Amino acid sequence: MEKQRQCGLCPKRLARKSWPGSPNIFAKNLFRDSVSNLKLQQKAQEFYTKAIEIDPSQAVFYSNRAQTHIKLEAFGFAISDATKAIELDPMNVKAYYRRAVSNLACMKTKEALKDLRMVCKQAPNDKDAKLKMQECEKIVRRMDFLKAIEMGEPPSAAEGLDLNSMVVPSDYDGVQLGETMTQEFIDDMITRFQNGKKIALKYVYQIVLRAKEVFYNEPTMPEVMIAEGKRMTVCGDTHGQFFDLLEIFNRNGYPSATHAYLFNGDFVDRGSWSTEIALLLYAYKLLNPSNFFLNRGNHETDDMNRVYGFEGECKAKYNERTFKLFSESFSALPLATLIGNKFLVLHGGLFSDDNITLDDVRKLDRHRQRQPGQSGLMMEMLWTDPQTEPGRGPSKRGVGLQFGPDITRKFCERNGLEAIIRSHEVRMGGYEVEHDGRCITVFSAPNYVDTSGNKGAYINIGPDYKLHHNVFDAVPHPPIKPMAYASGLMGMA
Repeated sequence: MEKQRQCGLCPKRLARKSWPGSPNIFAKNLFRDSVSNLKLQQKAQEFYTKAIEIDPSQAVFYSNRAQTHIKLEAFGFAISDATKAIELDPMNVKAYYRRAVSNLACMKTKEALKDLRMVCKQAPNDKDAKLKMQECEKIVRRMDFLKAIEMGEPPSAAEGLDLNSMVVPSDYDGVQLGETMTQEFIDDMITRFQNGKKIALKYVYQIVLRAKEVFYNEPTMPEVMIAEGKRMTVCGDTHGQFFDLLEIFNRNGYPSATHAYLFNGDFVDRGSWSTEIALLLYAYKLLNPSNFFLNRGNHETDDMNRVYGFEGECKAKYNERTFKLFSESFSALPLATLIGNKFLVLHGGLFSDDNITLDDVRKLDRHRQRQPGQSGLMMEMLWTDPQTEPGRGPSKRGVGLQFGPDITRKFCERNGLEAIIRSHEVRMGGYEVEHDGRCITVFSAPNYVDTSGNKGAYINIGPDYKLHHNVFDAVPHPPIKPMAYASGLMGMA
C-alpha cells in the first residue's frame, strides 16, 4: 500500500476518479452485467488489469481476468493468468477451474483433467465439478484408446456402406436426389431446414461422400481468377448459424454460375445448425464445383468437433457414421485459396518461418496428415492471429502464434500479394483492416453464440479486384440455444 501511495495509485483515490468501488468489484459487477457484449467484457478486462497494476499480489485479480480471457476466447492468456493466481493462492478453486476449461479449449485434455481433480479434491461436495471430471476422464481414455489402436490409415466410415441398397422412407416428403445435385433439391433442402426438418439419411451420405471426392481432387490452394461479368464473395466463420447464413444469401445473392462464393472455414461448432450449414455448403459445391469454394478452419477438426458440438449434433440429428464421414471430408478440404494472384485467403494466418512462400503452400500434402496437430504448417494456417506489435508473439489461444505487421508486409512483398484475408476471430464491426491494409479479418457470424453483440460481414470482389466490405445484423432464429450439442465440459467457465 505504501508503494501505491507513493506512486499516486491509492485505490481509494482511483476509485473516486475512475470507477465506483474498488477496481476488482467494479470489474466483477461489470462482467456479470455484460456477458452479452464483447466490448463490455473487454472493459471489465481493462479494470482487472488496473487492479493488478495497483496490487499484483491478489490472486483473485488474475483469476477474474482469466475469466474475461475465456469469454474472449483468449485461452492462452487465461491459462497464464490462472496459473499466476494459483502461484499466489494454491487453494484458489476458481483458478484451477478456469485453467481446466482453457486447457480443454486448447485440446490439452490431460492438463485439464489434472486441474479438475484438484478442484474435486479442494471442493469434494461440488457435484458439478465431479461430473465434469468424470466426463473429462472419459475423453482422455477415449483419446488414449484411439492413439493405441492407430495403425496406419484407419478404414473409411464409408466401408460397407451400400448407398444403392439404401431406401428413402416412403413418408419422406422432400425432393428426391438423383445422381447429380440440382437447384430444386437445394431449394427444398433450405425450406426443410428452415422448418426444422431433416433430409433423408441416404441423401446425407450421398452429399458428404460426393463432396469429399471433389475436395480431395482439388489442390491444397485453389487459384481463382474473376472474369468480366462475374464476382466473388468471401465469407468468414459461420459457426452453425444457419439463419444468418441465409441472410447473407438473401442480401447478397445466392451462389450461381456468375456469383462465386468462398467460405473461409469454421462452418460448424457452437451454433446449433452446423449440419444444416455443412450440408448446404456441400450441396452448392456439388452444384457449382468450379465456382464455389471452401477452406478448412480450425473447427473442421475432430478434437474441436468433439468438444464444441458438431459431433453431438451429427449423432442427435443423424448418427455417428454421419460425423465420421464429415470428419473425412473435412480432412480433404483445401487449406487456402489464392484470388487473382493478389489475395491469399486462409482461415488463421501466417507462419513462424519467414521463408515460407506460396509454393510451400502449394506443395503441402494435406492428405498425409488428417488432423493439424499442435505444430507445423497446417496448424499455423488454421490457428494463428495478427497482433499490433511487430515480430511474433505467443498465441493468446494457447495454440499457434501471433504475427505482427512487419511479418505480414514481408510475406506479401515476397509473394507479390496485396493482402491476406483471414477469419478465425470475432470483430465487433464484422471485419477489420489492419497491418497497414495488408491483413483483413472477416467474420460472418453476427451476434456470435447469441451473446457477443457483433456485426457479421462478407467481402465482395469483382474483376477489378477491389474489396467491398458489407456488414449485416443477426436475424431471428428458432429458440434453440448455441452449444446445444456441445460437451458439458464447455459449461465450466
